Amino acid sequence: MSPALLFIFVASYFILLLVVAWITGRNSNNESFFIGNKNSNWMLVAFGMIGTSLSGVTFVSVPGGVGAGHFYYFQVVLGYLIGYFVIAFVLIPLYYRLNVTSIYTYLEKRFGVNAHKAGASFFILSRLVGATARLYLVISVLQIFIFDRLGIAFELTAFVILVLILLYTFEGGVKTIIYTDTLQTTGMLTGLVVCILVILKVMDLNFSQALSLMHENGYTRIFNTDIKSNTFFLKHLLGGAFIAIAMTGLDQEMMQKNISVKTIKDSQKNILSFSFVLVLVNFLFLFLGGVLYLYASKYHIQVPPDDLFPTIALGAEFSGIIGIIFIIALISALFPSVDGAITSITSSYCIDILNLNQRPGDERSKKRTRLKVHFSFALVFFILVLVFKAINDKLIIDFILKFASITYGPLLGLFSFGILTRRSINSRYVWAVCIIAPLMALLLDISCSPEWYEKKLHMELGLNALSKALFNGYKIGTELILINGLFTFAGFWFISKKQEVNSQNILR
Repeated sequence: MSPALLFIFVASYFILLLVVAWITGRNSNNESFFIGNKNSNWMLVAFGMIGTSLSGVTFVSVPGGVGAGHFYYFQVVLGYLIGYFVIAFVLIPLYYRLNVTSIYTYLEKRFGVNAHKAGASFFILSRLVGATARLYLVISVLQIFIFDRLGIAFELTAFVILVLILLYTFEGGVKTIIYTDTLQTTGMLTGLVVCILVILKVMDLNFSQALSLMHENGYTRIFNTDIKSNTFFLKHLLGGAFIAIAMTGLDQEMMQKNISVKTIKDSQKNILSFSFVLVLVNFLFLFLGGVLYLYASKYHIQVPPDDLFPTIALGAEFSGIIGIIFIIALISALFPSVDGAITSITSSYCIDILNLNQRPGDERSKKRTRLKVHFSFALVFFILVLVFKAINDKLIIDFILKFASITYGPLLGLFSFGILTRRSINSRYVWAVCIIAPLMALLLDISCSPEWYEKKLHMELGLNALSKALFNGYKIGTELILINGLFTFAGFWFISKKQEVNSQNILR
């Protein structure tokens, strides 16, 4: 397929986003940027959040992972569903009672300034690295199939894409992203369904026939009953639940959109409807993965997992239309996770670190500060994308989940300790606990799964014998975030004392 033609469609898509941004960003202010003036439509928020939750990593890595991991990822998705119910009925009412712009304001009300700064800092770190990893994965696909063939360097591609994201987010913020996410989720889901239908038609299969063939090849196994495996179903269910709580309910990017809705009931309807649709969409991605592997087996295609979908969709066997749909769907999957990340990181840094909403000064000076922060983080994104290119890692979803489990653990510990106990903590030691607990979880994970780190670090750790002796083959999976949160919770218990807190009304 002509790379020039694909480039034209990519450019046209960007122009459409800029038009939407111009329409929605007019007469915007800081409140529009941070929380959309608390006037967002809950149905638009719910639909747009699907794209934010999935991202280009899901679009490429989840189907690619079916070959080795079967449908085991669906165990994590079922765990997400449990977590979203906790968000809807525990966290959302808390945020609305406090009327917060940043959810980490709760930590200051409960534990003091250090807890507030620590929570925001861990969110910023996690979002920076996670969103950049997603950005790198999609840019690398676009680079291989479009920009390399046009003689455009990877660095220039990354720079231009980030500049374009800035152009449609710097003014309207959340107010704009609610609409662009809706547009992009539509593009992604349309591409997902169309790609499935086209590949099934080429293989002369219907849905049930394809599912039957997948079952014969062992792809459709959902529940893993091997307790030592890192994909054991209870590990995935628990891990998925706490990943959802941490990466959605304790994440400023995701909750920034939820609390932009006018009422608690609408926000709850948003999160619950979004969660059930997300289960269906993730199943379709796994089904697509099975179809791709059936196709690859039939036509003897052997490529790395993350390259499977783009290789087939953009191959010579299909007409040009599926290649165009794939590219549009891929960039539609990319931008909800990146534009929202830059916006939410900007919001968190301005409100939680700089205390911009409490500073004296007029709206114009505060807007200048916010714009400087916004552009600075875009530059950091660009640098980190180049770092990922140097590492050149594949199946990047594994890295994202691992890194999120380490960085969101302190947030899980902070919020759970605040909500579940009436104890007060010595704020001087908050940072120490938030740093030591993830390090302990990381060391435990390395001890259980040294081969994973040996592969990523390209070095021999020499821990395999120790791992077998201490853990008898037990592998930590997605439950790492729960272990990390428990370490953090225990650390706070150690530096706490039993007393009535002055702000106990925020717990009820």
